[in-house]
Amino acid sequence: MALYRAIATVGGWTMGSRILGFVRDVLIANVLGAGLVTDAFFIAFKFPNLFRRLFGEGAMNAAFVPLYSRRLERGPEDGPEDGPEEGPEVARAFAGEVASVLTLFMIALTILAMGAMPWIMSAIAPGFRDDPAKFALTVELGRIAFPYLLFMTLSALLAGVLNAHGRFAAAAAAPILLNVVLISALVLIHLGAIPAPGPGLAYGVALAGALQFAMLALAAKKAGVLPRVPRPRLTPGVRRLVVLMVPGVAGAGVVQINVMIGDVLASFLAEGSVSYLYYADRVNQLPLGVIGVAVGIALLPLLSRQLKAGETEAAAGSMNRALEISLLLTLPAAAALIAIPDAIVVTLFERGAFGPEAAAATADALRAFAIGLPAYVLIKALSPGFWAREDTKTPVQIAAAAVILNVALALALMGPLAHAGIALATAVTAWANAGALALLLHRRGLFRADARLAGRVPRMLLAAALMAAALTGGALLLEPWLAPPGILRIPALAVLVGGGALVYFAAGQLFGAARLGEVTRLLRRPAAKTGGEGP
Repeated sequence: MALYRAIATVGGWTMGSRILGFVRDVLIANVLGAGLVTDAFFIAFKFPNLFRRLFGEGAMNAAFVPLYSRRLERGPEDGPEDGPEEGPEVARAFAGEVASVLTLFMIALTILAMGAMPWIMSAIAPGFRDDPAKFALTVELGRIAFPYLLFMTLSALLAGVLNAHGRFAAAAAAPILLNVVLISALVLIHLGAIPAPGPGLAYGVALAGALQFAMLALAAKKAGVLPRVPRPRLTPGVRRLVVLMVPGVAGAGVVQINVMIGDVLASFLAEGSVSYLYYADRVNQLPLGVIGVAVGIALLPLLSRQLKAGETEAAAGSMNRALEISLLLTLPAAAALIAIPDAIVVTLFERGAFGPEAAAATADALRAFAIGLPAYVLIKALSPGFWAREDTKTPVQIAAAAVILNVALALALMGPLAHAGIALATAVTAWANAGALALLLHRRGLFRADARLAGRVPRMLLAAALMAAALTGGALLLEPWLAPPGILRIPALAVLVGGGALVYFAAGQLFGAARLGEVTRLLRRPAAKTGGEGP
């Protein structure tokens, strides 16, 4: 099945990127710890990264891919404004028009944001103003890193073009470059070759954005789908894209908006709180990125083509299978992060400048974030049900309510639970968001869980609960080897996690939550059925 192969392609490359991301974060924790420089860098990097996820991975993916895919799959209802009958040429011209306008807009936004950075940082990290040195460093790093957004938004456009043609590998592999560049910078900082660690990392971020754009441009050229860029014009197609992108900015990025709100509130807490949330979110992002992002990227162009061709039953089947594979892989990940966050954080981060107090605080945040992990992935799987129908307004309405709920919960919980309360508010809000998306799709007759999905989810929950119990017991048995310092921490954690995975999939087979053979057969189908996996 094309959907499973596409998810495997994106997920595999994303897994490689996330592993390198862990190496990067371990080095940051080891070299810089959790303090002034790390707090400043994380805020400075998260600001353009937030806009990347909103404009690029979020709104661009939500609005551009369906419009581009439908030009590839021209139907009888297409009007004369769509151009000649050759769908690929129409689509390529549309991508060029978008690239031209998008480049002009992003250059203007970059110049404006760099000039207004002191006011921007006052808004997103108001607590930093009490420490002039910390605030000044955050502004400086924000200005250095912000051009990353320009390159990454254009990269998202090229990724959307490649994904619409069934070429998922290059776009999924490109983020690896960011981690390679930052790891190299951290090594140089440790060796003393870069005397200023904050600016060194920020310049690395900007450089990585340029390299990712160059990589995707070469991949698109090799595939014969690189757009030709005309002079900027607001054509009917571009105007339609803007109409869809405006609500899509918030609708597609509600999780990122809530995380940023968490950083704003954490800036008022004790020093290091922003870093604790960052490290915890990075661990939580591994399954979210590998599973959730992969499902969303693979599902959207497939749904768009199926709906364009009038294959509503096939589209419903694709939604059910996307939700099934999402929950099959996400539930055990969430159970593990809730059961053994201390063992994970201590093994990954507790060394060098990152001490026991920071590890304990990060573990508290990780457990809270993990409660919402299945919901984060469900949002990625459910949102394409609206986007593929060019409905970006409904998700933004849900997103607006979710943001209000998140702020209210965070303010209520950060008093008794500090930074962990902020993480818990984000998790509860994600469940509310996912539930609202599912309910509206169901009420509109756009989605209904089939018998296979409804029957397997309770079995998955039972298998995940059994795995969590096994992990808790295993962590107690391996406690002497997991405790720092010691060279056995990483192999002990690997044994613990591997054993938990075996328990989950064995229980899944026993309870009927999944059949390993059918998934294996789907992944082994010929690549031709996906339209190619990319260069």
